[in-house]
Amino acid sequence: KVSFEMPEYTADTDAFGTLKLLEAIRNNNLEKKARFYQASTSELYGKVQETPQSETTPFYPRSPYAVAKLYAYWIVKNYREAYDIFACNGILFNHGGVRRGHNFVERKITLGLGKILRGETDRLVMGNIDSMRDLGNAEDYVEGMWRMLQADEPDDYVLSTDETHSIREMIEVAFGMRGFDIKWEGCGINEIGYNAKTGQALIFIDEKYYRPTEVEVLLGDSTKARNILGWEPKTSFNKLIEMMVKHDTTSVISFI
Repeated sequence: KVSFEMPEYTADTDAFGTLKLLEAIRNNNLEKKARFYQASTSELYGKVQETPQSETTPFYPRSPYAVAKLYAYWIVKNYREAYDIFACNGILFNHGGVRRGHNFVERKITLGLGKILRGETDRLVMGNIDSMRDLGNAEDYVEGMWRMLQADEPDDYVLSTDETHSIREMIEVAFGMRGFDIKWEGCGINEIGYNAKTGQALIFIDEKYYRPTEVEVLLGDSTKARNILGWEPKTSFNKLIEMMVKHDTTSVISFI
């Protein structure tokens, strides 16, 4: 949602920032020395045209961020073909971990759980909890980035777990790891998640956290990366949530 509030900054950073780096390589005659990785995103698929999404799936960006990233994607391909620069697009599906920014949904969930357990708040407020995401461990994905840059030829690759989970499921799994059985009542913005044991209302929905245009279902197909790069994700969905819950419900540092 942030890119809707700062569209010009988003374009300057994600679109023209990529162009400026590629121009620096070209203007300094580093085409044969530099290897360039562009952190692309599954948000390019936006209003998805097919499921699962692979390197050949048509793009349909639905946010200023995704539109800026689409420019970056194509300018990387253009400079690779026009100037023979070793430049790769990594189309990464959602990936997180204990260093994930606090405004990202999976981290918001585990941080919120920690605050509830410590009595700092009595609720977690979310947006669209029925959107589906392909979520992996950032550590696994960094290895994939590295593998792209070690390849003989530059190319573009999807990195994903090839499975999808709803935000609702992320909440249920995370809270379940600390003894909360979440029971849902109501629908839409009036839906509330209760502690089934005590009846305490814990999860609330606020439409201010909805995007103007939502991305509903993201599910990657990383066959190309698995076959060519020998890459595969090592961390399961439940293990990733467990790692984040453990960190964010026990670490003081994570809340500073």
